[in-house]
Amino acid sequence: MNNIYGYILVMAVVTYLVRALPLICLRKQIKNRRFRSFLYYMPYACLSAMTFPGIILFTKSYISGMVALIVGIVAALCNRSLFQVAILTCVAVYVVELFLH
Repeated sequence: MNNIYGYILVMAVVTYLVRALPLICLRKQIKNRRFRSFLYYMPYACLSAMTFPGIILFTKSYISGMVALIVGIVAALCNRSLFQVAILTCVAVYVVELFLH
């Protein structure tokens, strides 16, 4: 049971360092265009890497996951908000699975 407190402490330190080190190390404005571009697109890449497997694997069929992916892409390209895109994709999965099963 004592080990769990050690695990919690290590995870707290690691989580704090991940958030604090960029603030400490990057005090000046970043002028490198490539690095700025990398930082700009990083949240989108991480979000895609986390959500894409869920779209395909956690629905009842691959077809509903792919339809939701297409609906989400189209909604995002039409400048819909993140909430609207999420709702539209959920509705797409529900409707497709309703017709498939």
